Amino acid sequence: MGELRARGTLGEAEVAEALALVEAAARVDGVGPLSEHALLALRGGRSGPAVVEGGVVVAYAHFDPAVEDEPAAGELVVHPEHRRRGHGRLLLRALREEAGVRVWAHGDLPAAAALAESEGMARVRALFQLRRPASEPLPEARVADGVRIRAFEPGRDESAWLAVNARAFADHPEQGAWTMEDVQAREAEEWFDPAGFFLAEREGRLAGFHWTKVHPGKIGEVYVVGVDPDAQGLGLGRTLTLVGLHHLRSTGMDQIMLYVDESNVAAVRLYESLGFARYAVDVMYA
Repeated sequence: MGELRARGTLGEAEVAEALALVEAAARVDGVGPLSEHALLALRGGRSGPAVVEGGVVVAYAHFDPAVEDEPAAGELVVHPEHRRRGHGRLLLRALREEAGVRVWAHGDLPAAAALAESEGMARVRALFQLRRPASEPLPEARVADGVRIRAFEPGRDESAWLAVNARAFADHPEQGAWTMEDVQAREAEEWFDPAGFFLAEREGRLAGFHWTKVHPGKIGEVYVVGVDPDAQGLGLGRTLTLVGLHHLRSTGMDQIMLYVDESNVAAVRLYESLGFARYAVDVMYA
């Protein structure tokens, strides 16, 4: 079945093998098997548990410990050429040994659903990926009186952004618990462009933001939109979303995507009103 390796035990060459198997799975399945933060952790040498067979990493998992009221969570991937050998089940059971762990299945693939069901796990959460053609008409962004929109400045705005992000996502620890290290890791990525990171200021204070991202294949992303609770009622969520959408369209994107939690009904309605439609679903099992 292969050797189960504990978290943090992969060497540099094995990390490269894990990254290669992630790419191979994405090509075959048509969906990335790991989230962005899981990939950043792996690239940074903070490896999760893995299965090694014949001296090669053939399956890999990422583990997120519990944060405040959020139980621990994980995600896993098996190389397409090494499936149906029990590697996924081995990793899933290793993850479930962690108290309260839940597991993400990106793309809601039938094989993942079958594995979860066979282990007595049920669907407890869904994350929608929505998309819209960039070329479709967009309303103009109307900025409320007293609000100024400007671009993020690296080295100046990180602390203020982290404070507003924590307040805006106080009920969503996965996003609200970001640290300076998390921001700086993304600033170091090739896709990072401060010109596509918009801040709304009101009375000299940060009131909201829209961070955009560009993927290969001319796909832009509404990466994260947040509004300080003290600035609610000004329409900043819609304004900032539109500012970012106009920016992504101006850079030549063909498609624009975003992720939104199934339970965030207000956000889903906002995005649907702007022409977004469901494209894919990530499912969490527990």
